[in-house]
Amino acid sequence: MAHKRRVVITGLGAVTPLGNDVASMWDGFMKLRSGIARISRFDTEAFPTKIAGEVKDFDPHKWIPKREVRQMDRFIHFAIAAAYEAIRDSGLEITDEMAPRVGTIIGAGLGGLETIESTKDTLNAKGPRRISPYFIPGIISNLAPGQISIRFNAKGPCITTTTACSSSSHAIGDALRWIQLGETDVMIAGGAESTITPLGIGGFNALKALSTRNDDPETASRPFDRDRDGFVMSEGSGILILEELEHAKARGAKIYAELTGYGATADANHITAPSPGGEGAVRCMQMAMRSAGIAREDVQYINAHGTSTPLNDPLETLAVKNAFGDHAKKLAMSSTKSMTGHLLGAAGAVEAVASAKAIREQVAPPTANLNNPDPECDLDYVPNEPREMKIDNVVSNSLGFGGTNATLCFSRFKD
Repeated sequence: MAHKRRVVITGLGAVTPLGNDVASMWDGFMKLRSGIARISRFDTEAFPTKIAGEVKDFDPHKWIPKREVRQMDRFIHFAIAAAYEAIRDSGLEITDEMAPRVGTIIGAGLGGLETIESTKDTLNAKGPRRISPYFIPGIISNLAPGQISIRFNAKGPCITTTTACSSSSHAIGDALRWIQLGETDVMIAGGAESTITPLGIGGFNALKALSTRNDDPETASRPFDRDRDGFVMSEGSGILILEELEHAKARGAKIYAELTGYGATADANHITAPSPGGEGAVRCMQMAMRSAGIAREDVQYINAHGTSTPLNDPLETLAVKNAFGDHAKKLAMSSTKSMTGHLLGAAGAVEAVASAKAIREQVAPPTANLNNPDPECDLDYVPNEPREMKIDNVVSNSLGFGGTNATLCFSRFKD
């Protein structure tokens, strides 16, 4: 087999409940700031859950011409904003010559739910002639990568991945493969989501998946804690610029980390419950480390899926023990969802940004609100304060409904 091309991360962008850029998000992690608050976007009177991680003070007009803002759903606004930050951060200029070698792959779980709901109201009130001609291109998931590719002249593969909460980790992993195979030199990869709507909250309430700690929003997301009662839904976007190593070096790009491994598996077990013993996640982590060419003892930090649900946290803990053996006890493992909430299809991308930053800064972000550890969750979750430590290799997990799993491996760049 031909030697695999190496892939590095040269740009980061993020829009999250902690702020509308990467610096704000990282500052939030370092200060244990919560992005969770009472929902402001609709009346929650009838809903058991009244809290979420909304993106605040976001003005799409900073990135998108006024006439176009209304032509696309909020999740696409987030994707465009994060892409602008990531491209600017990378210093990449996409020339006409290189454009066919630059691809875009963005994960999204549900697409334009808010626009679907509001358009149904219009249909009911005013009839089909009042439906906007931009309704369909404003809601379909692949218009997140589509809008980005148009704006930046990226003419390579333009794809969306939709695998529930694994969507954007699969996007980043698939982007890694495109570059490794030699089909592209650069990929704009990540995810976007915006489903804090009556249907979104109502649907997850019907599943009894969401926290109802409405009286104390900031502590509602508490992964691995005995008193957790469900996840907190959030919105936003994370975007990474992935680049073939020699391409990045030739233009003098700064390198955050190397993206070295990717695993993708299925539980083949149940539509919402993980497989017994976290078997699918175990194979996924093993696959990612194998493709990265690292031993489990080489990993210092895991960015956990860590949703704060009764089912996920002990099973992910067990999966890590089964995948890492005795080394599990020596690992640092944290859930940044404790501060951002759960960005669904965008979660893996935001956590990939966090993983790249962890390597760059040599700091493991903390798990906030971990005050009463669940006896079944007995690993080192970096509770309640960030930790300066040597981080050469990071594993980041994303586990989704339908039994879909994705794991990414990030490594400190060594020339």
